[in-house]
Amino acid sequence: MTEWRDPIRLIPLLFLGAIAVGTLLLWLPISHADGTQPELLTAFFTSTSAIAVTGLIVEDTATYWSFFGQIVILTLFQIGGFGIMASATLLGLLAGRGFDLRSRIATKVERGRLDMGDARSVLVLVFVITFCVETLVAAILTVRLVWAYDYGWAAASWHGIFHAVSAFNNAGFSSYSDSVMGFQSDAFVLVPIMIAVIITAVGFPVMQDLRENRAGWRKYSLHSKITLTGTALLLGLGFISILAMEWSNPDTLGPMGFGGKALNAAFHSVMPRTAGFNSLDVGAFRDETLLTNYGLMFIGGGSAGTAGGIKITTAAVLFAMVTSEILRRNDATLFQRRFGEDVQRQALSIAVLASVLILAATSYLAVVTEFELQDIFFECISAFSTVGLSTGITGDLPPSGQIVIIMLMFVGRVGTITVATALALGKNSPSYRYPEENPIVG
Repeated sequence: MTEWRDPIRLIPLLFLGAIAVGTLLLWLPISHADGTQPELLTAFFTSTSAIAVTGLIVEDTATYWSFFGQIVILTLFQIGGFGIMASATLLGLLAGRGFDLRSRIATKVERGRLDMGDARSVLVLVFVITFCVETLVAAILTVRLVWAYDYGWAAASWHGIFHAVSAFNNAGFSSYSDSVMGFQSDAFVLVPIMIAVIITAVGFPVMQDLRENRAGWRKYSLHSKITLTGTALLLGLGFISILAMEWSNPDTLGPMGFGGKALNAAFHSVMPRTAGFNSLDVGAFRDETLLTNYGLMFIGGGSAGTAGGIKITTAAVLFAMVTSEILRRNDATLFQRRFGEDVQRQALSIAVLASVLILAATSYLAVVTEFELQDIFFECISAFSTVGLSTGITGDLPPSGQIVIIMLMFVGRVGTITVATALALGKNSPSYRYPEENPIVG
């Protein structure tokens, strides 16, 4: 029984247990809007999407599920988000990550050992930031709905809380049938949601670094520097690309003034990297915009947060490896620090495994459905990266296709955490080495 207490095995089991409980609750007739028993696969799909904080749905959240069902969904993505943030951060510490060089020397952190003080500090930080940000965003959204849209306080509070919790956990679920398309001209709704998404997308090790070192950039860990720089670059590139590509599209940004175009381009530069809310019709995006979204979704956000994808740090390590090869340097470096061989292998393994899973799922769905390949590819990347954006095909997938998406959501969320940690901790090197021989490459 001891082996099942290993966190690398325990965390996937806990998430599977939460999905099972959520499925049973959503399968109850009380969870359905008309009081009949929902489809079991629909309940399973929705529960997985909520626990994995993805946001893909096969039935409209606002109309298919009752108020009880929506409360269950909210609870699931709150539990899933908190569990992901806490477990990913703790496993990162367990693997010896999240410490700068000075901290490693001062505290003598060893791989495979997690100090209880660190664990307690992390959990407190996760809880406090979660409570504060969700409360503040919920209050802003509630007041805005009351003052600008004539909502009653009860209805406004529900929608405000639902979207605040969903945004902070990067879940992408909305209590509206059209997500937040009804607020595409309202910065007082879109901006708080964007900020909540970005906060958790950078990950809690970065937040802890910011709390301890304030604006002391030189004191930040390499992890924090990479994550913050990568986040800024991706948000900027995403904003410019979407604004330029959709500027004249009559079905998206075309009819808007400059302010509306800038607001919605900014919103959609944030969402593909982790969340899944949409203020524009994603199905109406131009092909080149979808291509931009492929990259943003695949990379995702920061480690040890609710963001999905292979993570910014993984992409940064791969970039450094390629750059070092091109420049014929011995070491892959960033910010005057070199990456160890272990980290380089981990990054390469995660990227390759992610690519293989997405391509395999895309190939299968291309065979069993008649959707456009670009829509299928978008759906698979979105599922694996737990983004939740869709061009509108999710609900029309056959049962086997929905199961494939379920597997992608689970593996993309829990698998990347546990695989990364297992690669960092688990070394099984034999006591011998084979003779070296190099094939022709390229």
